Amino acid sequence: MTPSETPDPAAGPAEPRPTPESPSVANLAEGYAVKAGLHRSKDGSIDVLKSAGGVQGIAESIVPGLVFLVAFTVTRELTLSLIGALAAAAAFTVARLVQRRPLTQALAGIAGVGISAWLANTTGKAEDFYVLGFFTNAAYITGMVISIALRWPIAGLLFGFIRNEGVDWAQDPVRVKAYSLGTWVIVAVLALRLVVQVPLYLLGEQGLAALATTRLLMGAPLYILGIWVAWLITRPVAPAGPAQPGPASQS
Repeated sequence: MTPSETPDPAAGPAEPRPTPESPSVANLAEGYAVKAGLHRSKDGSIDVLKSAGGVQGIAESIVPGLVFLVAFTVTRELTLSLIGALAAAAAFTVARLVQRRPLTQALAGIAGVGISAWLANTTGKAEDFYVLGFFTNAAYITGMVISIALRWPIAGLLFGFIRNEGVDWAQDPVRVKAYSLGTWVIVAVLALRLVVQVPLYLLGEQGLAALATTRLLMGAPLYILGIWVAWLITRPVAPAGPAQPGPASQS
């Protein structure tokens, strides 16, 4: 042992260091945040645009549905419109291959478009192209509500990593409450999609144009707004500065 490694008796026993083989909850939370696509900006805040996939990622989520809507409106040919949507999703995957960028988002997108196209083609109803989104939103809502009930709100797992809080916030009832409120904001965004879009879906082909339009507007744009609001309302309260000494204490 070198002199610099000599333990200080006054410092007490050294705390055991976590081993790489046993990842902590903080490591799991960080991995969850990364997989969720959240990114930190240079000033330490959340980069909302990048977290939404950037300009290309947003386009990947919007263009296939837009192609489907335009093609079906013009041609009234379901099969042709579905092929157009699939081709648009495939084009983004090819673009990522050329750019040598991660394919996760593009592959998830083309898989979602593929399932949606299969549903619509199977039933012969153009509006069924949007059914998958309803189930996806419902699943996210269920998971987030459960996380709040368990006092491990999803917003805390995501934002805690970006704020370098790890999972220490879970020991503070005030922070748990704040992150629960932030999670409710995201739940409200997802629930609003269902409240607006499901009635339009039930109108059948008559509501298709409105359904497709609201799907575009309430997709990435509304998600970005929801994440940003959730980020703002979960900001830690700045600690109060030390009290200034009064005249009596200065005498």
